[in-house]
Amino acid sequence: MTAASTPEPGRDHLRRIAVWWAVASVIGVVLVVFLLGPHMPPGRDTAEASDQTTANILLSAICTPIMLGVWVYFIYAIAVFRRRPGDAGDGPAERGSSRVQLIWVGVTGSIVLFLAVWGSVILLSSAEGAGGGQGPNPLVTPSGPKVQVQVIGQQWQFTYRYPQYGGFESAELFLPESSTIELHVTSLDVTHSFWAYQLGVKADAVPGADNIAFVRTKGPAKFDIRCAELCGIWHGHMYEVGHIVSKRAFTTWAAGMRRADRLIRPYLGPYQRAYLPDPQSRGG
Repeated sequence: MTAASTPEPGRDHLRRIAVWWAVASVIGVVLVVFLLGPHMPPGRDTAEASDQTTANILLSAICTPIMLGVWVYFIYAIAVFRRRPGDAGDGPAERGSSRVQLIWVGVTGSIVLFLAVWGSVILLSSAEGAGGGQGPNPLVTPSGPKVQVQVIGQQWQFTYRYPQYGGFESAELFLPESSTIELHVTSLDVTHSFWAYQLGVKADAVPGADNIAFVRTKGPAKFDIRCAELCGIWHGHMYEVGHIVSKRAFTTWAAGMRRADRLIRPYLGPYQRAYLPDPQSRGG
């Protein structure tokens, strides 16, 4: 065999690593998308949560080949290039490869640019804020009718007011299915954070501020509510379960709450978008 036809050992190693990496990547991406994907948080109970779940699946699918590339090369290097008994001295020095460096920069740069463009388009065109509080003047507002619900944080629970249904107050959060919900998040005392996990909603509750978040519900479901801001000694106690129910069930529930609150409604005070605590009354 002539010198010109002798295979280069480095290229043989590179081909083996590439083949193993490609096979592992195909299997890994399929498992991530179809096996792990349906269980990705926060779920599919709302349009915002569904968008976030899709983003988590996409990011995991992109990261899987990168992670497997590192693992495959690491395992291959340990198995093939390890020093064996009887080996003397070090191997030949490697000076790097400009081709590998250019490929690395090109691939990673393309991934970053794709994610930046994709994330911006989704956030502005369909996610409509992605369930985060946007302050009193949201940049993007969903069209169509909306059900307004005010979320009031206080030490140490959340309460909810429904201005479109007479302004009654409830200790439980009920939402109608297949509806756009306009959440007005505020606080009576210290800073809290309203986190409805399966809804894909997280918005700060700040005294004197009206923090608006939108969410589009789907079918009936239950969801967890937590305070995500350390707000005092019983912060961990701020845990509740909310409900998405049918529109008929929601209307029936709201009518019952209005009847139950009719005797105490004069003492609730008028509905406001934001509340400021009175330090004198709270100080005794």
